[in-house]
Amino acid sequence: MKKILTLTLLVSMSVGAFAQTDVNMGIIPAPVSVTKKAGTFKLDKTVVLVSADAKNAKMADLLNAYVVTKGGFSLRELKSAGPADRAIVITSAGADQLPFEGYKISITDKKVTITGKDAGLFYAVQSMMQLLPDKQNNQILINAAEINDYPRFKYRGMHLDVGRHMFPVAFIKKYIDLMSQYKLNNFHWHLTEDQGWRIEIKKYPKLTSIGGSRNGTIIGRHPGVGTDNTVYKGFYTQEEAKDVVAYAAARYINVIPEIELPGHSSAAIAAYPELSCFPDKDTFVDEKTPWSGSRKGKQVQQQWGVFQDVFVPNDATFKFLEDVLDEVIAIFPSKYIHIGGDESPKEYWKQSEFCQQLIKKLGLKDEHELQSYFIQRIEKHINSKGRSIIGWDEILEGGLAPNATVMSWRGVEGGIAAAKQDHDVIMTPGGPIGLYFDHKQSSSADEPTNIGGLAPYSIAYAYDPMPKELTADQQKHVIGVQANVWTEYIQTPAKVEYMILPRIFSLSEIAWSQVARKDLKNFSEERIPVHLARLDKTGTNYWVPTPLGQSDKTMDGADFNLELKAPLPGAKIYYTLDLSRPSENATLYSNAIKVNVPKGEKRVLKTIVITAGGKRSVVTETILNNGAPDVKAK
Repeated sequence: MKKILTLTLLVSMSVGAFAQTDVNMGIIPAPVSVTKKAGTFKLDKTVVLVSADAKNAKMADLLNAYVVTKGGFSLRELKSAGPADRAIVITSAGADQLPFEGYKISITDKKVTITGKDAGLFYAVQSMMQLLPDKQNNQILINAAEINDYPRFKYRGMHLDVGRHMFPVAFIKKYIDLMSQYKLNNFHWHLTEDQGWRIEIKKYPKLTSIGGSRNGTIIGRHPGVGTDNTVYKGFYTQEEAKDVVAYAAARYINVIPEIELPGHSSAAIAAYPELSCFPDKDTFVDEKTPWSGSRKGKQVQQQWGVFQDVFVPNDATFKFLEDVLDEVIAIFPSKYIHIGGDESPKEYWKQSEFCQQLIKKLGLKDEHELQSYFIQRIEKHINSKGRSIIGWDEILEGGLAPNATVMSWRGVEGGIAAAKQDHDVIMTPGGPIGLYFDHKQSSSADEPTNIGGLAPYSIAYAYDPMPKELTADQQKHVIGVQANVWTEYIQTPAKVEYMILPRIFSLSEIAWSQVARKDLKNFSEERIPVHLARLDKTGTNYWVPTPLGQSDKTMDGADFNLELKAPLPGAKIYYTLDLSRPSENATLYSNAIKVNVPKGEKRVLKTIVITAGGKRSVVTETILNNGAPDVKAK
């Protein structure tokens, strides 16, 4: 008997319908509870928008502006509603009884009441905007419901590296907007790197005039097939940084600056060579390495990777770093200052007579303890300014600084170890856990150049940031979760968007939602399509999901019944079985594809999704194999 395999997918979708049929009413991240009730609130231009507290006026304006965009009409704003008015009421009354950053939305046929204060009210408005379906017949019909919500973690972060490639302030603000819409509240701004120093420091102008410029950038993946021989330079002025901080604060986002030390410091050392253990030594560049311009003296790195030349731990270096950090602290009001601490090689310290004498003088065991001394000395200065440090998990090596918060990126082990030592922890693991958004989103050969590693949104979604190895008291030190965007291979704002969307939705849900509320099927089949379809209308780039249900793994059998549906409203699937690359010229999917594969042969189904807005997915291949000898399962 022939084996029949069927891939099933969703029924056709309508953006307007989803928010009303979905158990989460279309909201990302999923709220703590959504209780739907009988009845419908009719939103049209006769509804009044009520906000009695002047402090909440901005939230009322935000919602009204969205109603204009969504419905084509604005609501009359009042301080109180009459007995006959159908109203949307924005209020902070009773919000003190809600959890921190929590909110409530009550929807009846007569009134919508949105309750919260400060960030909680802001998040309530974001949820209200997300649940609004499309307009029909000049009105928007909203299902009656009770929504109660608050975050699981207090720290919900997104990182952006601007050292390798930087982006305009306008895009940084757009990035912050995306974060705020999905209830993320910490923007980790990675401002210094081996390949560029990106923040103005007035006491040390060479940091940006020299350290902010490299003579070229490698072409292709590391180590590169050449360089582009083009000077790459730029930095953010202090006024621009302050503008970003204020913009973020208005959206309840804290901006955490990162100044890398003692490693990842080539750009600073190129500007001020005396910061190196060996000021007169040329920057090491392998003769086979593609390079633009001079190889003499200290250079801003054009390669990606980890480099031996790091800060020398002498008094002059500490004075330099304290001066830099003082200017940074004056710009950024964040409680946290990120000091890096990762990937700092010890070879130059081992070779340095000064460092070896310092190790003996301080009674240290080795270079790892010297790094701990370095971090602790910087921490003492930052603590004296009323701030606290965050460092990558390498700061555990040689002994942890007394008040440090650890970002666990090399898996979860560093976070577990830090929490057991009663230090606060932010989980941000890459690798198989999937919170490095510079990794590829599928195994398709079409994925743009990236650092490697497979991290589709489903992997991040499956991650629980709370380690089960910790006791209840230790778990209190796990304050949140973050995803990271490193930009070695991300040169443009459009590519940043492509790399973070839809993965930012997964981050949002694991950072905010209760574990019991997570549901990958609901997330991927009901809510992601709605949110991406909305982005289609805003000029925002994103990774287009492949046909839901299509596997990129080899499938064994003889007869196949391949049932596909588009992953987004209005999108179309085109496919081929003749080994050609699919496009609009291929066969348009309309009904299940029936394929018979003779014994000893194989067929290759190739698909592409094209959205209503013209965006294209990568090509996905499914090998249908009936005993062909040269086929290996992916």
